[in-house]
Amino acid sequence: MKRFYLIGFLLLMSFDTLAQLSFKLAGEHALPLSADLGWLLRVFGQPWIYGALTGYLGAFFTWISLLKHAPIGPAFAASHLEVVSVMLLSVWLLHEPLTATRIVGAVAIVAGIVCLGLAERGMHAARPAAVG
Repeated sequence: MKRFYLIGFLLLMSFDTLAQLSFKLAGEHALPLSADLGWLLRVFGQPWIYGALTGYLGAFFTWISLLKHAPIGPAFAASHLEVVSVMLLSVWLLHEPLTATRIVGAVAIVAGIVCLGLAERGMHAARPAAVG
C-alpha cells in the first residue's frame, strides 16, 4: 500500500505541476488579455493550454483513485505539494525569483504534510485491534 501512495502522490504532483506551468505559459503566450474571440483563439491556439487540460484531467482521476484508499487529512495536505514543485520549476524554467518568503512557505507546506502524516501513523498505532 505504501508503494501505491508513493506512486499515486508523485503522479498527482506531476499532473498538477504540468497543469499549473502549462496555464502560466498559455496565458503568457496569449497576451494581451482581452475579453473577445481573438483572445480565446490565441489561448486555444497555444499547445500549452492542452498540457493544462491534460494535467487537470490526469490530476482529477489520480486524486479520485487515491481517495479510495488514502486517509483524507494527509491526502489533502500531500495534494498541495505541487505548490512547491511549481515554485521550484518556475525558478529553473521560467527564471522566476526564489525569495526567502517563498522558501519559508515551501518549508511550511512540507512540514505540515510531514506532521499530518506522522499524526495519521500515530493514530493507526494507537487504535486497538478489532475484536471479532
